[in-house]
Amino acid sequence: MPEQSIHSERRSRAAALLATLNPKQPLDCLVVSGRENVRYLTGFTGSNSMLLVFADGRSILYTDPRYTIQAEQQADCRVKIAKGSLTTELMDDFDRSGKLWIAVEKEHLTIGAFEAFTKILPARAAVEAVAGPVEKLRMVKDAGEIELIRQSVILNSAAFEAALKRVKAGITETDVAAEIDYRSRKLGADGPAFETIVAAGEHAALPHAQPGLAKIGPGMLLIDMGAFLGGYASDMTRMVHIGKAPARYRKAYKAVQEAQLAAFDKVKAGVTSKAVDAVTRKTLKAHGLDKEFVHSTGHGLGLEIHEAPRIGRKDSTKLEAGMVITIEPGVYFEGWGGIRIEDTVLVTKTGCEILTPTSKEQIEI
Repeated sequence: MPEQSIHSERRSRAAALLATLNPKQPLDCLVVSGRENVRYLTGFTGSNSMLLVFADGRSILYTDPRYTIQAEQQADCRVKIAKGSLTTELMDDFDRSGKLWIAVEKEHLTIGAFEAFTKILPARAAVEAVAGPVEKLRMVKDAGEIELIRQSVILNSAAFEAALKRVKAGITETDVAAEIDYRSRKLGADGPAFETIVAAGEHAALPHAQPGLAKIGPGMLLIDMGAFLGGYASDMTRMVHIGKAPARYRKAYKAVQEAQLAAFDKVKAGVTSKAVDAVTRKTLKAHGLDKEFVHSTGHGLGLEIHEAPRIGRKDSTKLEAGMVITIEPGVYFEGWGGIRIEDTVLVTKTGCEILTPTSKEQIEI
């Protein structure tokens, strides 16, 4: 299917949502201000944009003069170049269209922009903040998106393998992170999907540790890395032990690996996110490590590194074929370190496909 047809079809689905977002009153138009949501619906990648999607299927993309050529090249809908505020430009089209019920994205529209809407619109108009309508559409990936994620995952693993050849005792966490980012870019990544995490020794007890000037080894090294490719993210965590790993490390690693495998076995269309999280915790509890698991089992990814659904205790979302999620159990001990294993997974009707090709066997260097 041509790329333009994909974006047009996505906007049609977004327009159809307007009849369902408010049970008491069908909405006339949706103002899309989230950058990734604009990209999903139009293909436009500029940093300043808004998209107006009308219930009758019309769409208008607003951006500024810096992106005149880019918008015309990328977007397959009507484009308006605003010489001033995008919000002010939007108001003119509201007034001319006579639309009265306007939906805005509550997670993305700033307070200032929301106040502008409520002050400038005619009294007969109503603005309703709605939660994640486009994000709900984005949860299930189409074939093109899945292929981009698959290629991103492959690139990310190749960057890890290349960087691992440079890892040795005595270099710093920052050295390793820089090497990973360099290798990823050399392989064609748009950039890192998030700030690369490299944590040595007891620093690995921090799930989102930032790499510093601490020298690695001997001991454990946690590496959490991802790449954007064609706008789509990958995510992977692997453990490396500098020198021979002691029994405590091996035991904890085995428990985390078993928990991840149990989660893989649970994942399939129709299963809830919290059921996957529960089996992960149950497995760690059998090893006496459930209290050391301090975050959720995983998350969706796509145009953003963290997307719905959240694979956590309270998320009742039913998994659907085409969703792409991470499975990343971990255990953390203050003063000792932490162990996490993470892979990117495609949900299927009967189970899941593990997209990450990198081995999960214990690595000692």
